[in-house]
Amino acid sequence: MTHHPMITNFRAPIQLGKKAAPIKDEHELKAKLRAAGLRPTSQRISLSKLLYGNGDRHVSAEALHAEAREAGLQMSLSTVYNTLNQFADVGLLREIAVQGPRTYFHTRTAPHHHFMDEVSKRMFDVVDGSIEFAKLPAPPEGMEIVGCDVIIRLRPKRKA
Repeated sequence: MTHHPMITNFRAPIQLGKKAAPIKDEHELKAKLRAAGLRPTSQRISLSKLLYGNGDRHVSAEALHAEAREAGLQMSLSTVYNTLNQFADVGLLREIAVQGPRTYFHTRTAPHHHFMDEVSKRMFDVVDGSIEFAKLPAPPEGMEIVGCDVIIRLRPKRKA
């Protein structure tokens, strides 16, 4: 069985999705971490401020590490990777594997699809409801489908 995706509203203006309100209050960030079962360490709180302080965003570990360094935070790239993976494991972030080792994390955790600019490596949300699937393949024996992520790769049009 194969699936036949149907894309609707493809030429509609690109929206960045519903923006979440920024979380800047440290007490609220600590509560968010505790509710997810994580201890609010100083490093987790510092990274949370960067992640959630400006609303919804897509970020790579490398980009967040660079932001942390610019903010004067001293932590290794490994610490940033570990924290992002911990946040994803408990549902605070959505992990988006793009290609090979390239992974992004998104503060918007609800199911949705993405555009990926192949030149700038920028990722942004596809308008909600603009991708429809007529059919998905049957899962292997003993398995169930829990989601389907679509990444639409973009590049500037080539001149004719």
